[in-house]
Amino acid sequence: MGRSAHGVPPERVRYSNDVTILGSLLAALVLAPAHPVLIAVVDTGANVRLPEIAATYDVRTGGRDVRDRNGHGTKVASLIARSSGGARLLIIRAGSSSGAFSDAGEATAIRYAVDHGARIVNLSLGGPESSRVERAAVQYAIARGVLIVAAAGDDYANRPEYPAALLGSAGLAVAAVTSSGERELFSNTGPWVSIAAPGEQGTSFAAPLVSAAAARVWTANPALTARHVVRLLQETASGHGVRTDALGFGVLDVASAVAAARATR
Repeated sequence: MGRSAHGVPPERVRYSNDVTILGSLLAALVLAPAHPVLIAVVDTGANVRLPEIAATYDVRTGGRDVRDRNGHGTKVASLIARSSGGARLLIIRAGSSSGAFSDAGEATAIRYAVDHGARIVNLSLGGPESSRVERAAVQYAIARGVLIVAAAGDDYANRPEYPAALLGSAGLAVAAVTSSGERELFSNTGPWVSIAAPGEQGTSFAAPLVSAAAARVWTANPALTARHVVRLLQETASGHGVRTDALGFGVLDVASAVAAARATR
């Protein structure tokens, strides 16, 4: 059953609309790896022609046209492409032109991503309730070793946000911080928050930085499992192994995570 995150029944709306893309916050791009990590971007599509885009899919039509009539997905995809160090993108349009997502569309997108080789699924979307179809799709991905990265939400709230709150130790629920590393006041909090990243205009734009970082970690050590990647990103974050409801294990530290991944080879 669909439901509303921000009063648009029966669908879920994404967090942020008129958002300026963050600059290149991670390390400079490196040469593309021999076996690049595939990141599925489940969003409103993408209006960019990037060499990183490997494939596209629209959940409503089953076709390849993923033109973005909202802009949100374009910004998310562009941020991942510039930050992931050679990962490939699978663009899946699941959101409407208004930026809303049905549970069925989200679930179809997750399953499609898993079945087509994605190792990471970026979900810059969310709402205050979950559903059986969403929970089943998340478990489908986790059971197959796929890492889901989801935004924690921008509701100034201390309550679960879904699908982020479903992930537990198998995925990453991402809060947003300012450029100085302080939690953004709008960023939701709770014991389900995993990690934080810069996202002054919304957690929708913090999550892609974590997806990109996970791809870099996996590139550094392809033998890692999804849970290993989660653990490395958390252990090397600014909290030094201590978590809080506001920032999870702290602010993302890409360089330290990549170095730790290389050290475990």
